[in-house]
Amino acid sequence: MPKLHPNRLLSMNPNGPQAPYRNLRQVLQLVKARIELRHLSPRTAQAYSRWIRQFILFHGNRDPRELGKRDIEAYLSNMATTRKVSASTQNQALAAILFLYREVVPIDVPWLDNVVHAKRPKKLPVVLTPQEVQKLLAEMEGTSRLLGTLLYGAGLRLMEGCRLRVKDLDFERLEVHVREGKGGKDRKTMLPEKLVGRLKCHLFEAELQHMQDLKEGKGWVEMPRSLDRKLKNAAREWPWQWVFPATTPYLHPPSQQWRRHHLHETVIQKEIRRAVKDCRLTKRASCHTLRHSFATHLLESGSDIRTIQELLGHADVRTTMIYTHVLNKGGLGTVSPLDRLL
Repeated sequence: MPKLHPNRLLSMNPNGPQAPYRNLRQVLQLVKARIELRHLSPRTAQAYSRWIRQFILFHGNRDPRELGKRDIEAYLSNMATTRKVSASTQNQALAAILFLYREVVPIDVPWLDNVVHAKRPKKLPVVLTPQEVQKLLAEMEGTSRLLGTLLYGAGLRLMEGCRLRVKDLDFERLEVHVREGKGGKDRKTMLPEKLVGRLKCHLFEAELQHMQDLKEGKGWVEMPRSLDRKLKNAAREWPWQWVFPATTPYLHPPSQQWRRHHLHETVIQKEIRRAVKDCRLTKRASCHTLRHSFATHLLESGSDIRTIQELLGHADVRTTMIYTHVLNKGGLGTVSPLDRLL
């Protein structure tokens, strides 16, 4: 059986689509090209490439066109029984494999529709009380505290907060414009009035840093998609800079530009883990817990479920309905018979 050499440099096979691939790297390059054609996110590209690589290596570097339904099920079974991964992780790996056969490998595979997805157990999100949120944020410091407060106050996902640009904050309308969020969708959410002053002070310091970068011949920022070619000078303009920039610039080899990345997500993740430990919370809180708490507290205060759906960017209201099950008095607002008895 033909195997894929994992290291040898590759090129497209000139012998037609049915000739064996020369090595594993060729398959991964084809996967990357197809992902770029579909305009999927960089994180999706990274995850799909990792799972496809593991899938091929699991079957001894065999050509993926020689593998079938049983080989996919054997790999997924190994993930569940040996590696003890969760159902969501198993389904993510399956999604990558399905992408390989539907989008990359040029063969007809009608058996793909019969591959069974792992059933994900229903789990309620971890939600903090307003007092617990206040204690948690009080334990945080500096930029991480400001970003964490914004995640809670606007209901943002972690990467949505890290990737905010200056032009995405509308202080007059008290809005945050989230661009290319989960699923590549844009949306608008609220900007807490209490954060306006702190954000303006933070941006004032960030702009001073940007002006110093410009004086030193730096000051570029990564632009979305092909805007760096369409708007040639925009990458050094202030509105396109990150709201939460990294502390040090880096050299981007392809363009030879000195750029400044946004604050890395691990910075605030570590800070929240430390804060949870220091304030002795018994709940397993994370950055995403702040988003769950945002939605639940809005629901408790009487906000409409459809409004919360729009603020969170959920495509289906049933996703938002999960927060009705974590209210203090239950999903139907009922009271325990024991409380009535007492």
